[in-house]
Amino acid sequence: MNDTAASPPSGRHTLSWVVLEFLGSMNLAITLLVIVAVASVIGTVLQQNQPYPDYILKFGPFWFDTFLQLGLYDVYGTGWFISILAFLILSTSVCIYRQAPILWREMTRFRTQVRLDSLRGFHQRAEWQWLNQRPDAALQAVTDLLQKRGYRWQVADHGDHQVVAAVKGRFNRLGYLLTHTAIVVIGIGGLLDGNLWLKIKEWRGELRIETRDLAARDLPPESRLAPGTIPAFRGNVMLPEGSSANFIFLRVRDGFVLQELPFAIELKDFQVAYYDTGQPKSFVSEVLIHDQEHLGDQPLAATIRVNHPLVYSGYAIYQSDFGDGGSKLDLQAWPLAAPRPEPVAAKGEVGEALKVGGSSGALTLELDSFRLFNLLPEPDAQPGDRRFRNFGPSFGFKLRDATGEAREYFNYMAPVQMEGRWFHISGMRAQPGDPFIYLHIPADAKSSPERFLRFNARLRDTDWLRQRFEHAPVPGENADFQRDFNRVRLNLLELVTQGGFNAVAERAKAVVPADRLQEATTLYLNIVRDTLAEVFVEILREEGLAVEQGIGEQEEAFFNDAVSALAVLPTYGAPFYLQLAGFQQVEASGLQITRSSGAVVVYIGFALLTLGVFVMFYTSYRRLWIWLADEDGATRLALAGVANRRQIEFADEFAGLAAALERRVTGRASSESINQEVSESCR
Repeated sequence: MNDTAASPPSGRHTLSWVVLEFLGSMNLAITLLVIVAVASVIGTVLQQNQPYPDYILKFGPFWFDTFLQLGLYDVYGTGWFISILAFLILSTSVCIYRQAPILWREMTRFRTQVRLDSLRGFHQRAEWQWLNQRPDAALQAVTDLLQKRGYRWQVADHGDHQVVAAVKGRFNRLGYLLTHTAIVVIGIGGLLDGNLWLKIKEWRGELRIETRDLAARDLPPESRLAPGTIPAFRGNVMLPEGSSANFIFLRVRDGFVLQELPFAIELKDFQVAYYDTGQPKSFVSEVLIHDQEHLGDQPLAATIRVNHPLVYSGYAIYQSDFGDGGSKLDLQAWPLAAPRPEPVAAKGEVGEALKVGGSSGALTLELDSFRLFNLLPEPDAQPGDRRFRNFGPSFGFKLRDATGEAREYFNYMAPVQMEGRWFHISGMRAQPGDPFIYLHIPADAKSSPERFLRFNARLRDTDWLRQRFEHAPVPGENADFQRDFNRVRLNLLELVTQGGFNAVAERAKAVVPADRLQEATTLYLNIVRDTLAEVFVEILREEGLAVEQGIGEQEEAFFNDAVSALAVLPTYGAPFYLQLAGFQQVEASGLQITRSSGAVVVYIGFALLTLGVFVMFYTSYRRLWIWLADEDGATRLALAGVANRRQIEFADEFAGLAAALERRVTGRASSESINQEVSESCR
């Protein structure tokens, strides 16, 4: 809106005039709109209200702190955004207050106080002398023509002349008022639907953001919101099958608050379908709404699908996510750093934390996730190959030490075939953003990791190794040399079990001259491999296999895969291999519940904006003036017009109107016209 201010008044009202002039200025409104637009783009591109560790991983500590200080993780809830939006509403309201009377007068007044010289200065103009025609008759002809062209007019008699002022499309000016009013209405709706209410409660000390990892039942009253406390919110709840909840969690910065609901939602059944690529295709929740006040003892049954929310009592319930609802897992913990190969049975639920022992102290086992299907590309697929395979169930967990540091693990339940051989696969990463390091445990003939784990346990059985290599009788003249050699073999095995093959290379670097390092390292590794082979043969012999004539290709391939797995164990970081032996899946539906008290206000604002833009761009405000004066029995007739947009279209319309008037002029009007510039002005 072009704010054309009057001259400043004098006296005690000068300061208020300056303030109104500043608040209602176009430059201020545009600046505020640009800031709000840029902030909205940031709030759209940067996912809002996510856990702070996710932002740290994505941006790093420096930029995380920078963005945190700017409030970019919760743009729409920051004080500066709310203040700017409120200031924009105030500025636009002042502009409407100042300009509405001016625009209203412009729409309703015809401006009949014009001079002939002024009309002759218009770009669109024409002038004739109408002989033998009185002004009254000429006026009737003019008004008939204006009526046919859709103009409204008003006639003013100034004594020696008459002025006809005509307008069409006067509601074009209303478009400016509608668009500016729409900005105010949408802004108010945004404030009503934003975090303003939470901010007010937090500023007044009535609400405390909870940052601890507490269950809903353990939250203090100051972190809870009763139903109807705030008129607008957006929160989430993860609901396992067969359970119900009458609350949701509202994420606020690095914490959350609990919003209680006036009804309870029960999840009866949850179903999810997948594409061939493993991506979820659809997920559906069958729910019951329990509301004693409005429904009595009869619950409301409903189905919630993606993009098909359930709207109940002013609350919109969306299907937003899905996950595990506490699946029950049967586990076997195979020791990796102990001489005993027997597994320890354990049971747990996803979301549960168990205390377990470790070589360096107590550890916490956090069961994080369970997936029934893992549709992944074929491991041996060529580039561009779109073949997928279901790798079966898997589960994820963390091992957290006493200092709080954790390693993340991801294990498949069933063995996976790779290059014609079968492996039990376990992934590990020390940081959430790191790629997984995979441990491939070769599966034996029973599709079990037992053979490898017995082999690994035997390598850590010091008593057995000493009995086998150090204390065994050595006949012959080289007995002392053989005993010393066996001690070297035991030392190398200890290095391998503690630090992997890299530890052997580091020992060689420490004790061997540089010019013989490569030769010595190769010798050490060969000794280690031969020693491992002897131990492996003993494992096969204990299984009842005939190994006197050597081992077959299948056992040899198993041994090579076992050696590769032993090389990964030192970096695996877990004192045991956790195998999934059985499960009972419990699915959970992620529901998002919103209450938008300002939604109707925003819809009204967008309706006003659409109507205002339509009026401004598709209507044209056009004015015409006709000057009529009696000159010795003839009538001087001057026509002039102006339009605020669509100038070419108006020029054509003006030319047609001028031509129609000229046809009504009789006698010598065409040859004696004082100033006829229609053709020139319409080019």
